[in-house]
Amino acid sequence: MIEKMQFINITGPKTDIDRVVNDYLSKYDIHLENALTELSNVTDLKPFIEANPYKDLLVKAEELVHLLGKDAVPNGSQLTLEEATSIINEMTTTISKLNDTKHSLKDKRNHFRELLQKIEPFRMLNYDLRKILHFQFIKFRFGRISHEYFDKFSKYIYDNLNTVFYECDNDKDYVWGVYFVPETSIDEVDAIYSSLHFERIFLSDEYDGTPEESYQTMNRSLEQVLSDIKVLYAKTNMYLTEHSGELLDAYAVIKTHYRNFDIRKMAALTNERIDHSDSTTFYILCGWMATNDCKKFIREISEDPLVFVITDSQGSEGSTKPPTKLKNLPFLKPFELFVKMYGLPAYNEFDPTLLVALTYSFFFGAMFGDVGQGLCLAIGGFLLYRCKHMDIAGIISIAGLFSTAFGFAYGSVFGFEDLIPGFFMKPMHNVMSILIISVCLGIVMILVSIILNILNSIRQKDYDHLLFDSNGIAGLIFYGGGISCIAMAVLGYALPATILIMLLLGIPLVTMFFKEPLTKWITHQKQEFPEGKAMFVIESIVELFDILLSYTTNTVSYLRVGAFALSHAGMMSVVLMLAGAESGSSTNWIIIIIGNLIVAGMEGLVVGIQVLRLEYYEIFGRFYRGTGKEFKSFQENK
Repeated sequence: MIEKMQFINITGPKTDIDRVVNDYLSKYDIHLENALTELSNVTDLKPFIEANPYKDLLVKAEELVHLLGKDAVPNGSQLTLEEATSIINEMTTTISKLNDTKHSLKDKRNHFRELLQKIEPFRMLNYDLRKILHFQFIKFRFGRISHEYFDKFSKYIYDNLNTVFYECDNDKDYVWGVYFVPETSIDEVDAIYSSLHFERIFLSDEYDGTPEESYQTMNRSLEQVLSDIKVLYAKTNMYLTEHSGELLDAYAVIKTHYRNFDIRKMAALTNERIDHSDSTTFYILCGWMATNDCKKFIREISEDPLVFVITDSQGSEGSTKPPTKLKNLPFLKPFELFVKMYGLPAYNEFDPTLLVALTYSFFFGAMFGDVGQGLCLAIGGFLLYRCKHMDIAGIISIAGLFSTAFGFAYGSVFGFEDLIPGFFMKPMHNVMSILIISVCLGIVMILVSIILNILNSIRQKDYDHLLFDSNGIAGLIFYGGGISCIAMAVLGYALPATILIMLLLGIPLVTMFFKEPLTKWITHQKQEFPEGKAMFVIESIVELFDILLSYTTNTVSYLRVGAFALSHAGMMSVVLMLAGAESGSSTNWIIIIIGNLIVAGMEGLVVGIQVLRLEYYEIFGRFYRGTGKEFKSFQENK
């Protein structure tokens, strides 16, 4: 069902808005509307614009909460705003200091890794680096050269060049080394090495001793830095773990104050009066509350001289349509998923949740009737719903119960039809009866859908759909009369006089044919007939033919209910045959188990989709529009 709503206007001194929101509105669900839009016919109003002072604090709190593990839980302490602010600022300062130290250590780690990477290829050089770096008459160049150029250099150039190349290391692509050259020949030698694509590597004076000694020293320093970083991470995690509860409590307080302050975006302000006797500026809040909540709220603020409330069940003039807040029993809640997928009902529309729950579960059970498989779906869906709170799991569980019930009706347990007698009929033994019952079920559902459309149209004062639509009174008379005549002929009863049949079927057809001009006539519109009368006749004939065709196809569409019941029984009989259960020989229980799993998984999915198709196209399509606006409490929005 849809909760009744009250449109409410709340006003008071501008400076008192925070107290009202924190002390009163935070206890109730209220769907706020933009006050400036709602009160557009009121002059001298302006937006309530103030910067949210809790924004920076909320950002700090969110950054801290993001660092917590998923298992962190709040302590449940009732903190004041000052206490929450102090906790957030203190923790931010501590974490910032730890992060600064961490960044410094990471910079050192990266620096040592870079030093190690540079010196590693030269570890074979057994000479003090500091002495090399301070040569006065001999120049040096550390670097690498590709094998291709190094081979050419060794064969054709090296012996005639005034240089010494000391090879330190090599891999499949490069040779690492250092060459020495007299200072007087440095330019010539550098030019030749450069032409051979020698890639120079610059070593800093941080190295001490031989390259191997420097490498080991740097490696020990790196290990120490890595150890310090690990200790720092552990210290940070321990600090966050110790303070996680109070952090979450403080975060909740800051988030609430931020959200409550942000309510100003939906408020309007009266202009300040230049009057020495009264210069107070008032805020105005507009929104929708459930009727029961509204009554409680009014009782609570009745003694408060600074809060003024005006309510209206219809909303202010020109106000937006009321939002939809569904209120159903717990076992119906999962089926709201299907309703919302199609579209929420409008405020003055019929809530189809109960209808969906009954028809979806009934159709699913009829198409997938098996005691064993139904119980598996019911138990599995229930456990998944309790653990994961998935609406689709709740739907599967309830549909599984109906499958179990129809399994008893069909006498089927994991495909075996000789374990229990069955109190209705076995599908494979009564094929025509199952199909006929399916069509009759479709007729009943179409009539129910038309009646629901009539009730919706009355509530919404939609005379077009009420009187002349194929799903209105005209459609009900035509379809009901046509089905009655067919039923009488099939059962052998005498039909009414031809003239009565023609009137019973002809008058609704004529009204549906002239639907557009008749609607304009009863709503007192000036131009009843469209200008292009020939085009109107052609369009009406096509629409009438489509209506007649849809009645037929929609009715026949319900054959799928019986067809899938037969399909399920047929597939399980194949499984039993493959397992040898029907031949009287020893039964292969592995095939029985695998077969049941395959049939339950594959056919259960297909049946679920087909039933949803019936709901949306054959039932919802006749009476349900789903144009509602969801009720959203300001407490749920940031």
